Amino acid sequence: MVAINLPDGSVRNFESAVTGTEIAGDIGAGLLKASIAITVNGEMRDLSHSISEDSSVSIITRQADEGLEILRHSCAHVMAEAVQELFPGTQITFGPSIENGFYYDFYNAETTISVNDFEKIQQKMSEIIKRDDAFERKIWSREEAHKFFLEKGETFKAEHVLRLPEGEDISIYTQGDWLDLCRGIHAPNTGKIGKAFKLMKVAGAYWRGDSNNPQLQRIYGTCWRDKDELKAYLIRLEEAEARDHRKIGREMDLFHMQEEAQGNVFWHAKGWSLYRTIEEYMRRRLREHDYQEVRTPQLVDRSLWEKSGHWEKFREAMFTTSDDADEKVLAVKPMNCPCHVEIFKRGQVSYKSLPLRMAEFGCCHRNEPSGALHGIMRVRAFTQDDAHIFCTEEQIISETQQFCDLLLSVYEDFGFTDVKVKFSDRPETRSGSAETWDKAENALKEATNAAGLDWTLNSGEGAFYGPKLEFVLVDAIGRDWQCGTLQADFVLPERLDASYIDEKNTARRPVMLHRAICGSLERFIGILIENYSGRFPLWLAPTQVAISTIVDAGIPYAETVKKKLEEKGLRVELDTRNEKINYKIREHSVNKTPVQFIIGAREAEEGTVAIRRLGTQEQEVLALDDAIAKIVEQATAPDLARL
Repeated sequence: MVAINLPDGSVRNFESAVTGTEIAGDIGAGLLKASIAITVNGEMRDLSHSISEDSSVSIITRQADEGLEILRHSCAHVMAEAVQELFPGTQITFGPSIENGFYYDFYNAETTISVNDFEKIQQKMSEIIKRDDAFERKIWSREEAHKFFLEKGETFKAEHVLRLPEGEDISIYTQGDWLDLCRGIHAPNTGKIGKAFKLMKVAGAYWRGDSNNPQLQRIYGTCWRDKDELKAYLIRLEEAEARDHRKIGREMDLFHMQEEAQGNVFWHAKGWSLYRTIEEYMRRRLREHDYQEVRTPQLVDRSLWEKSGHWEKFREAMFTTSDDADEKVLAVKPMNCPCHVEIFKRGQVSYKSLPLRMAEFGCCHRNEPSGALHGIMRVRAFTQDDAHIFCTEEQIISETQQFCDLLLSVYEDFGFTDVKVKFSDRPETRSGSAETWDKAENALKEATNAAGLDWTLNSGEGAFYGPKLEFVLVDAIGRDWQCGTLQADFVLPERLDASYIDEKNTARRPVMLHRAICGSLERFIGILIENYSGRFPLWLAPTQVAISTIVDAGIPYAETVKKKLEEKGLRVELDTRNEKINYKIREHSVNKTPVQFIIGAREAEEGTVAIRRLGTQEQEVLALDDAIAKIVEQATAPDLARL
């Protein structure tokens, strides 16, 4: 007798070993139809997996996030089979599911696959799906798998098998006559995938990511639960393309990138104005919460990075320089944490001084691969709104609560009210003992719960020195952006010998809370650009008011208007060009300027302005002082408006 404990607390008994398929069918035909896989005692398994002992089982359906990921992985295998059927001589490499879809890498020395081939590949995929072939898992020996792929001419797979440990069983998934190495999990059959898939693009890749190896052809696709979801996703892609921060950045003259400074931003005057507005806002918020702002060096000797553990973990991402005179190796800092510890260590710190909140708008450099660079979203030089809170263990809860309140308030001011929280626990490669990690994870979980935050587990994604919270913003078109973090670190203060004196005059290690709200300011600005499609709230807009003259006679008055606006702290542009007023209005609208003051001879004579808002053709005529007072009120940053 096998007892199956279900999530609702019920128990179903079976006379002998039972599969997930049989369990789902025993519960009901509707569940069986929707089922994709199962979990057995917390571990995901194929629906065909046989259970011979009493176990806790849950059914994963296509509506679950895990179910959708399995559908995408299964769809990748179907695409690989279709490509090999259509293009003889094509070798397969790897094909994982990814966010919103999947990809597979192929090698074919004779044939180049292009988007023009997508229609026939998709047609072949539909045929395979219609065949409803079962996905079946088989276990082969290392020798058996190597021989099979070598004889089949799959040299990449054969090489990969040899890299696996000797004696290790190899997991193989078949679908009809086609198969590939794969750990799984897969849908029970190809028919479960359905019709909601689409091939998206072809890109180049290298075997094992090494440019010295053969170049591969990577085909990306997307897969969804149904056609409505697919259609909604494609619409989101169109909207995302229209909101691309690189395109809008050019249109609004905010910044540019160029080959001579890969991964570095050339901020233009308007873009730098936006940058400084955000930075100044964040500085005011930090002062509200008693942060001390510091500045630390860009170049730091490798010895400090070795002590902190960053040299071992981040060496490949560091820009370094060596001094032949004394053989010193200096690294351009990829993060600020060790330098903040060094400031903390200067002088004796009493428990009465804790918590000590140390902030820096620190410029960091990381040697990101050129293929990973993406506008100002992924760069090599960036500034973090970084801070470290040195506190006692007893202060972790109150500091976490205070930080979470600050973070959510900041996000709301920038227009983000939908915020997800993920708890990332210990990674496989880490510093510190199991006992230290237990203490750090328990403390951060308790603090997060005390802050009243709902969170989901992001298993194994903590920093190498401690667990962390990740704060994910949802933008105007439903995309997720991970920005803020809070990390509880018991390791770095130990490694760098930081201490404070407690009430018993004993030296103790502080806890170090690493935290950021925007994260990279460059990336955060890119997110803001795409969220607002460049149509920023008035307080953020690089140019808040454009003053356009209709006739030359209005220029002296327009100059007076500009001066009065600037005296109130507004960012103003005066347009006195000899162009038609409709041309000026259209150009400032394209530049996403939120407010335009139109000044003609009549306005100059009467001391008024005609106000035109972005996105409307209506105009409001007000006396100058009234117009300025109205715009000043609307352009006040949210934190200042609360004062």
